[in-house]
This record gives sequence, structure tokens and C-alpha cells, in this order.
Amino acid sequence: MAALMPTTDIQFMTENHNETLPAFSLLTPDCVMNALDSLGYRCDGRLLALNSYENRVYQVGMEDSEPVIAKFYRPGRWTDEAILEEHAFVHELTEHEIPVVPALVVGGQTLHRFEGFRFTVFPRRGGRAPEFGDRDTLEWMGRFLGRIHAIGALKSFAHRPKLDMTSFGVEPLHFLLSHQMIPADLDAAYRSVADQALDGVRHCFDQAGNQPALRLHGDCHAGNVLWTDDGPHFVDFDDSRMGPAVQDLWMLLSGDRADMTRQLMDVLEGYQDFYEFDARQLHLIEALRTLRLIHYSAWLAQRWDEPAFKHAFPWFNTQRYWQERILELREQIALMAEPPLQLF
Repeated sequence: MAALMPTTDIQFMTENHNETLPAFSLLTPDCVMNALDSLGYRCDGRLLALNSYENRVYQVGMEDSEPVIAKFYRPGRWTDEAILEEHAFVHELTEHEIPVVPALVVGGQTLHRFEGFRFTVFPRRGGRAPEFGDRDTLEWMGRFLGRIHAIGALKSFAHRPKLDMTSFGVEPLHFLLSHQMIPADLDAAYRSVADQALDGVRHCFDQAGNQPALRLHGDCHAGNVLWTDDGPHFVDFDDSRMGPAVQDLWMLLSGDRADMTRQLMDVLEGYQDFYEFDARQLHLIEALRTLRLIHYSAWLAQRWDEPAFKHAFPWFNTQRYWQERILELREQIALMAEPPLQLF
């Protein structure tokens, strides 16, 4: 079973491609606190950088209130419209009493600018990692995901992309090959196995048939779910996009085929109380995992010039890294050729 990794769109999207955008190296602690001060927050000097590579996220202490979370968006990744569309979706879920963490409205807005950076403020929410090995936890997760999808199906995103074979497979692969990221002696092997893997993905999508795309969380793994005694709440909708419902389900599954079947049954026990699951989407589980693996390599490759990435991912772009990716894709080709998980 491949390890999960963050999903992120590899395309830069800006409202004005001629706009000069600041680099994260200019986002100093003083800049972060001054940005919040511009909104009327009184920072007390405490600043804790949270685990995020695509954006920059900080817990900021306040003089007269609870700390807040400040998220500074990667310059050029999303348009303002796409960010606001995410905020509106999360707010819509909140209105239906679904446990998510919406952006705070300050001065009538959720998206703010300071010295060229765009940022948003969120309330701090605590919690622990969910225990996905527990049947009741999975059923509880399923209920809330069913409710999220029931709302997500009511309308479509206009400014956020769709998770499909092109955006998560063909385009990332083209980026890797056109930028010569693979070592020369492994290039032919990677090209061949990646092409075979995408053929397998295409076959799986054909088997699943014409599935509706709905608004998703998009990156629903354990790290984006916080658990309390009151149950789960979902955080970080930054990768929210249109896609098949099973995208928000398969990352809850782990282990061998029997384990994943049991876990999926537990999730669907709660999920189908609120939203119908089309069993044909089971054909997409390994296909979506395959796309995620290709996309992840391209994400690292696109960010590789940033010092933070070289420090955090020193193993990327080594001979061993690409050898392991070739083996990983071969395993996925075999898995996609097997019958999908069966519901019973």
C-alpha cells in the first residue's frame, strides 16, 4: 500500500500573468503579524508555523483572545474566484451543521491582501487523529461524508478544476518528461510504465461508466480530519474540486483487500444514509491512487527549486526515488487489472 501524500494542483493560475508575485521568502514573522494587525488583530508575538508546504500556515497568538490560524496562499496557484468558491462551499456546509472549519469573515470579507500576499484567517480547532481501524469511527466518518456530498451535488464549482485523468495524470506526466526530471538511464522505463499505468486508469474509468462529478473535499485523509469526543471535523478544503464521490472515500482505506473491503462497508453503512453510492465507482479506487502517485511526483518536481522542498524532501529526484516509482506504478498496473472491491 502506497503512503498517502498531499494532493495539490500542479498548474499555476493567476488573474494577471504579468503580475509580479512575492516569494514566500519575503513572508517573514513580522509580515505575518503585520498582516493580521491590518485586520485589527492584536498579536502577542507568538507565532507557530504549522505543517504545510503548498501554502504557509501559522498559529498566531492574540493578546485578548484565542489564537487564530493564518493561511497565506501560494502566489499564483489559485485565482481569487477559486479561493472564494472554496470559502463559500465550506460556509454552505457550516449552514447545514456539518462540522467543518470555515474562514472567518473580517470586514465583510474572507480573503485579504497584504504586501502582495493573499491570506485568510481561521479559528483554531483542536482534535486528534481519527482511528480508522475502529468500525464506529468509519461509520461516523461515512455519515458526515455522505452529508458533505449531498450538499456538494447541489451545484458545481465554476472556478475550481476537475479531478480527471487529464489534470491528474496526462498533464503531470508531461511536466515530468518535458522538464527531464527522470534520470537518463531510467527515462525509458518510467515512460513505458507510466504510459501503461495511464492505459489502466483509462480502462478503469471506462468500466466505471459516466459518473457525475460533485464538489468534494478532494484530499480527505487522516491528516485533514480532527477527532474530538463529539466526532470528526474536516479541515483544509484547499484542494476541493469537482470529481467522483469515491475520491473522498478511498483514502480512508488501508491494508489488504479484505481489510479495505471491511472498512469500505463500514464507511458506506453511514454514508448511504445521506447519499447514494454507485458501486461502479469501485473501479476507480486504484485508478485514483495511480493518478495521485503520478501527480505527487510532478508536484515535487514543480516545487523543487524552493529551498523548503529540498530540505523537507531530500530523497526526491535521486536514482532510488525513481526506481521506487517505477516499481510502484508496476504494482498499480497489476492492481488495476484485478476485479474491484466487492460489496456484500
